[in-house]
Amino acid sequence: MTTNHLSKAAPVTKKYAAILFDLDVNTSPPSKKSDHQTKEEFSFPCRFGRDHGIDPALILATSHGRRTIDTVKQWKPELASMDYVREVEGRIPKEHAADAKELPGTRTLVSSLDKTGAKWAIVTSGTSALAEPWVKDASPGFAVMKDISRLWLADKTLGRIQLMGLPRPEVFVTADKVVKGKPDPEGYLLAREQLGLSDATESLADVLVVEDAPAGIRAGKAAGCDVLALLTTHSREEVEAAGADFVAEDLQSVEWLGKEEDGVLLLINPTPPPTALVLSLGVNLISKVVPS
Repeated sequence: MTTNHLSKAAPVTKKYAAILFDLDVNTSPPSKKSDHQTKEEFSFPCRFGRDHGIDPALILATSHGRRTIDTVKQWKPELASMDYVREVEGRIPKEHAADAKELPGTRTLVSSLDKTGAKWAIVTSGTSALAEPWVKDASPGFAVMKDISRLWLADKTLGRIQLMGLPRPEVFVTADKVVKGKPDPEGYLLAREQLGLSDATESLADVLVVEDAPAGIRAGKAAGCDVLALLTTHSREEVEAAGADFVAEDLQSVEWLGKEEDGVLLLINPTPPPTALVLSLGVNLISKVVPS
């Protein structure tokens, strides 16, 4: 079947009962290749590969977006236990803490969801030891928590944890809360259940998943959800091959239109593929040359 490249660039207005985010889509990756290489050097796949005589490139090729325990099972099954993974991932915040840039559009969308009481959740392939790092007292009533690419602030008085000043959802699904990790849909289906969404009242496609990795995109699609893929870690070809419904550079492409009783109304402006831009330009040129 021929792909309609112009349709992939067309804005879409749709109501969703809930929005489910992968944790990585809240922050942007390193902007310089050297920075990316430095972070990869200290990533779990690289350290694990060096420690066990496995080419890190082989592990990195399939590890992004998947649970660490699933990667360990693939290469060193005798070490695969959640206790081992928590211990390994728990070292990352202490040894390689670094700040990250907030992904454009994140604050506007997430704050709107939080302030209006809309249903949303985070579903991550990291364990709680990595996704919810240790708390260290910095001043009375506050604590500072760091992980490999994010700065967390916690207000113990209010009982709220904030990611780079962003709200924390009540539903937070980590790798150690599911039996099967992405690309299995268990995490997204669990989040849906914990949000109180029943199949009898809402269809699966009325939930939007926001992802950046093919494994997560496949998990969202397997859960029956619409998937918005952000081009922060993978190419357009990779995320489209995984089945993404919409593709965008970042969350600035998502416009909040308001909350209604049964969900939130969004305007999604996909980033057009290069072919769509060429076709659009060609159509415009023809319309100018050929009188209507």
